[in-house]
Amino acid sequence: MSTSSAKLVETGAGLLPEGVAANPGAQIIRHPAMPVTEGATAMPAISTKPRPVWLGRLNAVVAAILPTTLLLVLLLAFWEITCGTEGAALPSPSRIWSESRAVILHPWKGVSFDLSGLHIQGGGDVGIAGHILTSLGRVAYGYGLSAIFGIALGVLIGQSKTAYRALDPLFQVLRTVPPLAWLPISLAIFQQAGPSAIFLIFITAIWPVILNTATGVQNIPPTYRNVAKVLALNPFEYFVKIMLPATVPYMFTGLRIGVGMSWLAIVAAEMVQGGTGIGFFIWDSYNSSLLTDTIVALIWIGMTGFALDRLVAFVGRRISRA
Repeated sequence: MSTSSAKLVETGAGLLPEGVAANPGAQIIRHPAMPVTEGATAMPAISTKPRPVWLGRLNAVVAAILPTTLLLVLLLAFWEITCGTEGAALPSPSRIWSESRAVILHPWKGVSFDLSGLHIQGGGDVGIAGHILTSLGRVAYGYGLSAIFGIALGVLIGQSKTAYRALDPLFQVLRTVPPLAWLPISLAIFQQAGPSAIFLIFITAIWPVILNTATGVQNIPPTYRNVAKVLALNPFEYFVKIMLPATVPYMFTGLRIGVGMSWLAIVAAEMVQGGTGIGFFIWDSYNSSLLTDTIVALIWIGMTGFALDRLVAFVGRRISRA
């Protein structure tokens, strides 16, 4: 029987085909615009209220922090179990806390702040934060110089094939020299521990900046160069509007590698030269048989290096979006 000739039966839900009306368990799905007649059941409304923004951010933070926190708890528990026995080669976390509590709780000993700036007490009798700040000051000088000269040289050898052929082999040889191998040369040149450490940072961090910047310049799409020619951009406009935006990811990859190498170099240089700084603190603790203080210093070094890497990455993201 065709649909047009089907017999309609009056029900509580209206006029329905006879076959449908005969099935009392059949469910009628209504169009949202249809009025609800007496005796019919309306469909429940589906809530479309969005989740609060703060809840989504909280979930993201928990998802980022929770795995690392759980892993640290497991590692500390394993460390405590394996090194908590008498005669263990390394001190356990509980022993580190008991023996180096003063170092942990008073890191700012001998450090003061006022309107004139930061002051660190001389003589080496300062907290571990004072040694970290002293090392960071040296890193700031050396790393800043390596960033300036590294970007300039990277742009040069990336733009000029002649400069690339002349300088790239030399850079490839020099970058393989270990940082401490430069220390006698720097001491012979500067005759002082401070400038020698800054030079050591500079010569260690400059190579990844040069090579990554040069790679970014060489990988600029040809269409970008053609646009610059059509617009008749001068060298400064080409650098600001074409080259810099295209090479920022490569450039900051080299800067992130360079800041990590700078932090490695300063610790090694201060261990050899002595005086002040976190490297000196580690070496002095070892010579004084204070292994727990050495482990605390290693934790500070790791956290500071992590913060430096994240800082450079943050600046790179901000510049890329600008």
